[in-house]
Amino acid sequence: MSRAKLNLASDAVPIALVFLFAPPPLRAQQSPQAAPQPAPSAPSTVVAPPAYSGNVITAYSPGKDAYQKGAAYSAAHYRHFFIGALYSLVILVLVLRGRIGPKYRDWAERASSKRFVQVLIFAPLLLLTVAILGLPSDAWDQSLERSFGLSVQNWGSWIGDWITSQIMLLIVGTILVWILYGVIRRSPRRWWFYFWLASLPVLLAVFFLQPLVVEPLFFKFTPLQSSQPELTAAIERVVHHGGMDIPPDRIFEMNASTKMTGLNAYVSGFGSSKRAVIWDTTIRKAATPEVLFVFGHEMGHYVLHHIPKEIAIDAVILLVVCFLGARLAARMISRRGDRWAVRSVDDWASLPALILAFSVLAFLAIPAFNAVSRHFEHEADRYGLEVIHGIVPDAGQVAAHYFEKSGEINLADPNPSAFDKFWMFDHPTRPERVHFVATYDPWSGGSPVYVR
Repeated sequence: MSRAKLNLASDAVPIALVFLFAPPPLRAQQSPQAAPQPAPSAPSTVVAPPAYSGNVITAYSPGKDAYQKGAAYSAAHYRHFFIGALYSLVILVLVLRGRIGPKYRDWAERASSKRFVQVLIFAPLLLLTVAILGLPSDAWDQSLERSFGLSVQNWGSWIGDWITSQIMLLIVGTILVWILYGVIRRSPRRWWFYFWLASLPVLLAVFFLQPLVVEPLFFKFTPLQSSQPELTAAIERVVHHGGMDIPPDRIFEMNASTKMTGLNAYVSGFGSSKRAVIWDTTIRKAATPEVLFVFGHEMGHYVLHHIPKEIAIDAVILLVVCFLGARLAARMISRRGDRWAVRSVDDWASLPALILAFSVLAFLAIPAFNAVSRHFEHEADRYGLEVIHGIVPDAGQVAAHYFEKSGEINLADPNPSAFDKFWMFDHPTRPERVHFVATYDPWSGGSPVYVR
């Protein structure tokens, strides 16, 4: 389950109206399609299995304390999620009713008659106001992570990260607001489509720069071959077994332990910025065969072209959100524009109404995004098992032990309801993942799907 928080009034606003309302694809970031490689060869080296003392796992069964703590955290997390979403919407309503947008619009118009200058004044003021109003919700979420031991980041460091995030989001948000009102003025009837279309290259640029510019602002990345040469060699065997070629200098260790206690890994960027990242907490707390499964899972996302597939599917969903959102916003402004001092949709002051309309629809679309992501995550689990088969003995039990260990450490929900899964999970539930990896065995009576 993703720990990402939905904050429609601050985190989502700058990329507003399009993509950040949805859960980030795959939680494993964006990754390129793999280049054609030689056919995979049978692995020749076996990695010694960890000592599990005969403990065969067939179902997710954390210890009593871990079960209770995971259930308690999950319940609190769900509560924060929905209260935070409601709070974000309330902020936007208060901004509209308080006529904050018109006030900033008037300042911008008095400062200059040039639209470009106006957006440089209006957009940062409006977006920063909404972000500051959303700060209590952000801090509340951080306090939850700290209280359950998932975060070890002190408040000074957290505030520094929050400020850094807001600076970047204001930059991207201002660009998108400029594009938004440019297309509204040029095409009053179809602006929602042209804005969706024009935003794609901006967001792709952000995805490309993320591992090069954004991530290093928050964490330190060390080439894995310099910090963990033996693990790098083992990972290379997995890569070659999958018929891929990922240079060792594209694999990094991230110092997640400076801020977090959980286990994770991901792939990021595309083209010349692509890289694979393993958290140092994963390396320290998981056995080498378990780390290889985790890496195999992440490798599966781009070997199976999950990233472009999910981006394409999500883009279609978001196009529908944009279409409906444009009509909902127009209806809101036609009915309440006078009360809010909003002249029309192309008025700078309409931005809070636009964000509110898109926020509501994007929130309702979250289950659709999650369903797509869960499917791809399940297939990545399958690929991860197949690509380490023959390299790691008893790969299913290795994966099952990793999921149980990481579930206890990450405080995964041990028994989520159908509604929790439907609305909150962009990965299969922990019980589902443990059962699948513990029982998946195509080699004894069939054929593997991806890596033969």
